[in-house]
Amino acid sequence: MTTITGFEVHDVRFPTAAAGDGSDSINRGDYSATYVTLSTDAGVTGTGFTFTNGQGNEITCDCVRALAPLVVGRSIEELTAEPPRALTAHPQLRWIGPEKGALHMATGAVVNAIWDARAKVAGKPMWQLLAELPTDELVSCVDFRHIDDALTPAEAAAILDKGRDGLDDRLAQLRADGFPSYTTSVGWLGYPDDKVRALSRQAYAEGWRAMKMKVGGPIEDDLRRAAIIRAEIGPDSLLMMDANQIWGVDEAIANMTRLAEFDPYWIEEPTHPDDVLGHARIQRAVAPIRVATGEVAANRVIFKQLLQAEAIGVMQVDACRVAGIPEVLAELLLAAKFGVPVCPHAGGVGLCELVQHLAIFDYLRVGTSLDGRMVEYVDHLHEHFTDPVRTRDGRYLVPELPGYSSDLRPESIAEFSFPGGPAWN
Repeated sequence: MTTITGFEVHDVRFPTAAAGDGSDSINRGDYSATYVTLSTDAGVTGTGFTFTNGQGNEITCDCVRALAPLVVGRSIEELTAEPPRALTAHPQLRWIGPEKGALHMATGAVVNAIWDARAKVAGKPMWQLLAELPTDELVSCVDFRHIDDALTPAEAAAILDKGRDGLDDRLAQLRADGFPSYTTSVGWLGYPDDKVRALSRQAYAEGWRAMKMKVGGPIEDDLRRAAIIRAEIGPDSLLMMDANQIWGVDEAIANMTRLAEFDPYWIEEPTHPDDVLGHARIQRAVAPIRVATGEVAANRVIFKQLLQAEAIGVMQVDACRVAGIPEVLAELLLAAKFGVPVCPHAGGVGLCELVQHLAIFDYLRVGTSLDGRMVEYVDHLHEHFTDPVRTRDGRYLVPELPGYSSDLRPESIAEFSFPGGPAWN
């Protein structure tokens, strides 16, 4: 047994807003991490974080300070065997949410740090730890409360058991070819046209054949920028669009009717993330363009409803928005049950590092197909991690070091801690 002996939390913010990196229809902020470290009696340190856009990061840090003492003195084996909501069952905490917002995101940071410690103790990268776990142990991690009308434990077990078939062959394929990816770095909304053109040309030359642009500004600007990117990447590359929730339902349908001439593969977050029926109406209206969403879906229940309503053609999961690996596992299993491909969201500091493990595990043990599967890639801030994501020819390479690839470099924590770090003075 490995016992957690202490914790630290750091408010780490990177000044990305000035250059327009990460800018979209509603955001122009500083990529930030509520970064948690858990010390253990085994000598390993578990790390986890949740991603924010700068201002407000102090709130999730305070939530971590409320949660983390509840895991000190307990074993990682015990903690990974119970649902994340057990952490927020304290009567003074469970009214914050429930299972949504800052406390839920902070729960994810703590839970991911626990799982990171478990993978490090086992000496395995996270994807391998999960892929090799027995079916009954994986099922026991999932909180089926409020989703068992759509996915039962027996159905989850059957999916995971079937995922053992051909696993070694799928892993050999990934090691040889990498995992399909797309880049968002070409099309941030705050970039001028010349930069969009140059970055699209560069990405194509580097082997990317799937790219995403931000939309949601004036529609004439969106049309012009889409024309620039499509001209650079040609008719055979995939072009995705992301409105970041800015449109109403009728507005989304009208705008996508005009943008359809550029053959978008999907429209991401076309409206409010909680509007399940609105997404369903948009999906019916814009087909065969797919609707994709999920990066800010509050919990597994929202995903259940999106799938039940046939509101999405692509499901996106985020490693930090929900309560860590166990809740993401529930989401992956739901997607497999409903036959919808998962393309994880990774636009933010450290998200690429995390979701590569989730996508690989999904392919190896849950979804077992690469059809329609891609992982998002943004070319920002990887140098601050000790095990940064690696790509080749537009594909993620399989991570090999133990853990969840979530360790920030100590010098980066010192430089970018807010408000006292040198980067902010």
